[in-house]
Amino acid sequence: MREKVEKMRDVLREKVIAVCDEKIAKKGPNVGLSFYAFFANKNDNPELLMEAAEWWIREHKLDHFEKAAKIKQMVQQAIKI
Repeated sequence: MREKVEKMRDVLREKVIAVCDEKIAKKGPNVGLSFYAFFANKNDNPELLMEAAEWWIREHKLDHFEKAAKIKQMVQQAIKI
């Protein structure tokens, strides 16, 4: 069985929070997003993309689309661990 890893690289954590803030500001508190929202339409950083996918899918078993506010809160709470 695989161990959960709550550690997320600072660059990814900062990007997730910034994108969530941007989406919430533009579309309101109920806006949804997927982990692809944190990346451009090209695969210029596959390691970071896989880290986000691992965190989203394997560690937290999230649906494809989740509320940006929920994701932001989860990431911020992980910082306090």
